[in-house]
Amino acid sequence: MEYFNKQPRLGCMSTSGKDGKVNVACFGSPHMVDEKMVIMGISKNRTFQNLQENPNAVFMIMEPGKTPAEWRGIRVYLTMKRYETSGEKLETIRNQIAQRAGEAAAKRVHAAVMFEIGEVRPVIDFGQGWEKSV
Repeated sequence: MEYFNKQPRLGCMSTSGKDGKVNVACFGSPHMVDEKMVIMGISKNRTFQNLQENPNAVFMIMEPGKTPAEWRGIRVYLTMKRYETSGEKLETIRNQIAQRAGEAAAKRVHAAVMFEIGEVRPVIDFGQGWEKSV
């Protein structure tokens, strides 16, 4: 949680729609509430459209190291459980985004999206059969 919620940071979220077309976009707003939930603000964009068709996503954060093997980071596998286009959660997210990225960015936020965390993996994982596929 501490690593995921560290600011400032930018991560990439990958989604796909029901047609299987993949999208990746950068976000700074996802916040790990606890070991099981992530919440984020999102505008009306391709990521939001994909999540409505397919609730599965991956959020990845990377920090460079001296060599690629020393890079740090995590991949958080998520399932969207619900979203809200009005209410306290959305206003809280908009206020947080306004403080970090300005009012214009906050005004673009259309929904507060809640995800359940399915799995957390390191960004580089040599222990899962990688060496066998090379």
